[in-house]
Amino acid sequence: MTDLTSMGTGALSSDTTHATSLSTRFYSAVWRWHFYAGIFVAPFLIMLALTGLFMMYTAVIDGREGEKFTVAAEGTAQPVSAQAASALASVPDGSLVEWISPYDETIASVFRVKDGEAQKMIAVNPYNGEVMETWSRRDGWYDFASDIHGSLLLGDTGDMIIETAAGFGIILVITGLYLWWPRNSKRATSLLVPDFSARGRAFWKSLHQTVGFYCSALLLVFLLSGMSWTGVWGEKLVQAWSTFPAEKWDNVPLSDSTHADMNHGAIKDVPWALEQTAMPASGSATGVTGVVEGTAINIDSISALGRSLGFEGRFRVSYPGGETGVWTLSQDSMSNDSPDPMSDRTVHIDQYSGKVLAEVGFKDYSLPGQAMAVGIAFHEGDMGLWNIVLNTVFCLSVAFIAISGLVMWWKRRPSRAGRLAAPPMPQNLPLWKGAVVVMLLVSLAFPMVGITLLSVLALDVLVIQKIKPLARAMS
Repeated sequence: MTDLTSMGTGALSSDTTHATSLSTRFYSAVWRWHFYAGIFVAPFLIMLALTGLFMMYTAVIDGREGEKFTVAAEGTAQPVSAQAASALASVPDGSLVEWISPYDETIASVFRVKDGEAQKMIAVNPYNGEVMETWSRRDGWYDFASDIHGSLLLGDTGDMIIETAAGFGIILVITGLYLWWPRNSKRATSLLVPDFSARGRAFWKSLHQTVGFYCSALLLVFLLSGMSWTGVWGEKLVQAWSTFPAEKWDNVPLSDSTHADMNHGAIKDVPWALEQTAMPASGSATGVTGVVEGTAINIDSISALGRSLGFEGRFRVSYPGGETGVWTLSQDSMSNDSPDPMSDRTVHIDQYSGKVLAEVGFKDYSLPGQAMAVGIAFHEGDMGLWNIVLNTVFCLSVAFIAISGLVMWWKRRPSRAGRLAAPPMPQNLPLWKGAVVVMLLVSLAFPMVGITLLSVLALDVLVIQKIKPLARAMS
């Protein structure tokens, strides 16, 4: 009996030791993935956090278009057409593209005027028609920061790099949560508060883990909403399947243009769910009553129609472009028109008959489209003071997570130069098949991540591992 008990205890001890060994080796492998993803992603996270903060506060203080000019409310505002004439007179041979209605009576009207290949923004005092300021559109600090934020000033190539970095950021969050998960008798509560008694690298690790945990869910939201603007995963996959179908507009003739044609430069001017939707075309007998019959169809009657349809405060009127173009009334949080993404609304009006051809609002978007309407507004800090405060704390925290990760790497690096000091890859890695399946699924979900993973794997197998100095440097 004693022998049997002894044998059972020995077998149990062996199983426990084996399980612990497997867990330790898998932890080491995840740590290695987290390290490599972090080395690649950290500089991008710092850049995205800082440029994002800069853009948010620029939009709050000066306006995304640089359009926040205050005026003294003196009497009754001039007709919009008179204001538009003043704006147009300041740009010889220009053509009106858009009017941005003021938030309230203390803000200037703003017109966008096409001047050859360029576009000008013109602030007009709505009470006396005086032109207050003229500036080139998309040529300010906000746009410079936005170009860095979205494409590193490298166009489509930069966009793909950012998309890849964001995809690896998702891997970074998942592996980070696994590493954070309490084990070895540690309580979760001990990881929710930094260990201020720790010193050196242990102190930085404690801060990194705790701040990273609290930011993880928000970071996923920011990464996914940001990636939905990218050219491959966003435009080709998610947006293409989530775009509002123009076929829902009964018997409305469609043009060859899409809503994305209303954009100018890298900054998006139309809701995400509408970018790939075809525009309706003017010139048919379709539509429902809009501008009262017999009334001249111009900026005055169109803006009046907008107010009768419930557009209040700041909204936009886009002028028809070409013979089949339409007047467009729009109000959306992404363009800083409203702090409520659920109030998004776009209305198209025939330029000849004044009839309403089509209307689409938040309720008409697909679920991904609704998620993006809310997600982008939240991402940009457009939903009010609470959103600005939260985004400020979040961006600073993300920058800290990236910097603290680099500090921890610096503190654990070997004294010998020329090595990356990556966590060692354990031998006989357990559960490797499951890990491969997970990576394949990630690769299918995020093509740029998959392409990069395959490229790195090929580089490692075909080049790095065959050149010993390189292999040592990457270890």
